[in-house]
Amino acid sequence: MNKGIERILVADDDAVIREGLRRILVAEGYEVEVVSNGRAALERLDEENFKLLITDLKMPGMSGLEVLQAIRVCQPELPVVLITGYAAIDNAVEAMKNGATDYLSKPFGNDEIISKVKHAIESRAVLIDDICLWREMNKNHGFDQLLGDSREMKRLYQRIMQVAPTDSTVMISGESGTGKELVARAIHTHSSRSSQPFVVIDCTALAETLLESELFGHVKGSFTGAIQTKRGLFEVAEGGTLLLDEVGNISLSTQAKLLRVLQERVVTPIGGTTPIKIDIRLVAATNANLREMVTQGTFRDDLFFRLNIIPIELPPLRERKGDLMLLAGQFLKRFAEENGKEIRGFSPDVIEQLENYGFPGNVRELENLIERAVVLSQSDLLQRQDLGLPGDGQRSVAVAGDAVPLDANELKARKQLLREEAVVPLERAFLLSALDRNDWNITRAAQEVGMQRPNFQAMLKKQGISARMRVVE
Repeated sequence: MNKGIERILVADDDAVIREGLRRILVAEGYEVEVVSNGRAALERLDEENFKLLITDLKMPGMSGLEVLQAIRVCQPELPVVLITGYAAIDNAVEAMKNGATDYLSKPFGNDEIISKVKHAIESRAVLIDDICLWREMNKNHGFDQLLGDSREMKRLYQRIMQVAPTDSTVMISGESGTGKELVARAIHTHSSRSSQPFVVIDCTALAETLLESELFGHVKGSFTGAIQTKRGLFEVAEGGTLLLDEVGNISLSTQAKLLRVLQERVVTPIGGTTPIKIDIRLVAATNANLREMVTQGTFRDDLFFRLNIIPIELPPLRERKGDLMLLAGQFLKRFAEENGKEIRGFSPDVIEQLENYGFPGNVRELENLIERAVVLSQSDLLQRQDLGLPGDGQRSVAVAGDAVPLDANELKARKQLLREEAVVPLERAFLLSALDRNDWNITRAAQEVGMQRPNFQAMLKKQGISARMRVVE
């Protein structure tokens, strides 16, 4: 194997041990980075790709076991080797039962280190294969519509499998078009309630009075137009899962009633006097920042905490571009079959256009784009003109020219696109200039521009800027 590209992260609060490991592994041809605690290790793993983590079992602040548990959620394919003293071998063995690849018992020799590192890195391929097999086995059980093999999607699959067996309330957040309802369906499908109803209500589609009637039901004659008694969706979803889509659009008065239902687990129809017990799993979804709404007073803080027990945040498509062509290919195959067309794939300029486009409408926009392209295509490969994107690949048909947006979603997409065209390049120039002035020292650059280092680093990550670009740009 080519060890020159194999990066290893070492986490140990003992400087002698971590530096000793670094020297041994560097001599073997590995690229090694060291940190002094568990939190720093998780931050680096979130920022960069590593083939292996070596971590001390006992560290102040965050133990190696806690680091392992966090990694098994966000990066299940990453092998982890634990460092332990003789007295803590039992703990190391227990950690291996929870997903650790191997352990090193102090004191250890060079040969033992090298042997276990080689074995752990080789085991990584097996883990990835296992994940792929797991996905294949479950493609007809809730994940068939959730496409993607990026790190972000693997984290999402893992989180779904963790929370699905429980009855805890889940809050799914993400931009429009990221697939919030698909995630909710996957949670339901993998739960013990899968044989019971999965009910969805779009909180933006109904006026306040109608929304309350839909949620809680009403009795005949309770208001004008109530010509018959109607069961609310809380009752309809009995035993199953209820998804409140775009929950941020619920009025404060309805929020109060919803909170009472969640607290008491009973619902009283409008105009009724007899409470009805309910047994449901509640999932909420939103593309709004509910924390900001709480601060502004437009969303109840007590309801927010009730709904946000298990948060799941969906990444926008622009942050998981590695999944782009996989998704596009799946959509192409589906729409070609539906339209009876034999289309083999994408021309090179189409691929370039797709990869350079920001997709403010996320996966939904990509799906619609491919469907339109397939319908218009007259070739066995999708061509540039089929997409309907201008040559620079920066605008979609929906926001091209001076056309006025037709609805709120199109307006939001257009505003996002304008931001990407104007603000994003400015941010990038700002960051690169600050780094250049400070010899690419992130801490000094952040201090110079008056930013906290974590915020500055988060902006770097969003822009895809890393130290490696210093050589390229």
